[in-house]
Amino acid sequence: MTVLVLCVLGVVAGVSWSLLAPRPPYAATDEGAVLADPSTQALIAADGWFAVVTGAFGLACGALGYALSRKGSPLAVVLGLVTGGLVAAYLTMTVGGVVNLGAATVTASGPGASLVPGPLKLTAPGVLVAWPMLAAGLFFALEAVAGYRESPLRRPLAGQDLHGPPAVYDADVDGR
Repeated sequence: MTVLVLCVLGVVAGVSWSLLAPRPPYAATDEGAVLADPSTQALIAADGWFAVVTGAFGLACGALGYALSRKGSPLAVVLGLVTGGLVAAYLTMTVGGVVNLGAATVTASGPGASLVPGPLKLTAPGVLVAWPMLAAGLFFALEAVAGYRESPLRRPLAGQDLHGPPAVYDADVDGR
């Protein structure tokens, strides 16, 4: 169930990425469309916006997954968050590259060349793990905080009478 919900969220994240990320400029030539400026910052910004969008969705899914897993099996939820996060990130990349909703701002071109906004593509495929990594990381962090709060080791003297007589152990009686 978690994977299916994250797949739907991956489509929503793809549309969001398409709205936010800038498009790199391409020059229309006789050979086809060619990247007008290979050192353009639009390529890096598209990767950055992808990481921001999928990271935000990953954090939200991790928090929601943790809240819902308190009743059921946390292991199944974590596996669903990781698997669904990978699939959702791939869907985000695919949908964001196909849907062209973002602003098409292209600078003026020289004589004989016209610039057109290009499609969104990831140049750093490592950002695909932002969603599952942040979702699972937040889940484990929340689980660690809850485990610390519920730990009996956190309160080693809880429930003991500190002003009463000392406890007698078997070792004291036997002399060992």
